[in-house]
Amino acid sequence: MFVRTVYATGDPARLDRTLDGFRAEAVGLLTGQPGYRGYGLFANRELGIITMGSWWESGQAERDSDARLRERRSELLAPFGGTVAQDAWEAVVAARPVQAPPGAWFRLTRFDIGRSQTDRAAAAFREGVLPAMQRVDGFLGGSMLLNSEDERGAVGLLFADKAALAASRGPLAQARAKAVAAGAATLRSLEEFEVVLLDLPRQP
Repeated sequence: MFVRTVYATGDPARLDRTLDGFRAEAVGLLTGQPGYRGYGLFANRELGIITMGSWWESGQAERDSDARLRERRSELLAPFGGTVAQDAWEAVVAARPVQAPPGAWFRLTRFDIGRSQTDRAAAAFREGVLPAMQRVDGFLGGSMLLNSEDERGAVGLLFADKAALAASRGPLAQARAKAVAAGAATLRSLEEFEVVLLDLPRQP
């Protein structure tokens, strides 16, 4: 699977208007594209950050959909009045949730990883981080994304509510430290977001 992510910052006072636009249009726009497999919309209301990810069955489907949707996405983000960064990834490990209830939360971690270490990093996530999280009540699912060309990676984890997210911080800190060491990675950022919208169509 392949994933396109967008990370936008802007005026927190304009965030709700922008989120409303994506709530109204995003799923409809995406489901009309060949190869679409899912979408998540996440926000940090206090800081004024929106991040989103769309899932695709192939790299070509991701690129083709981006060409068709880029203009409308830019229009929807324009009122936010900030910065926009876009990335393309391959999902090397995916334990996707069946659904997410209202009030769910999302943790995003970004890291640097050498090309020769990607298999080790994926194994460390699959065999260490995921089992540790599955012992936390309220854990819904997670995935590891890699861009081997740019030697970067990202991990996204979903939780049923903010209490479950908070309860996972200690166990995850230990599992994350072991995984980073095992994969010879460098952790770059750790963020937490409210889940605004999650579309998880049934896989074919």
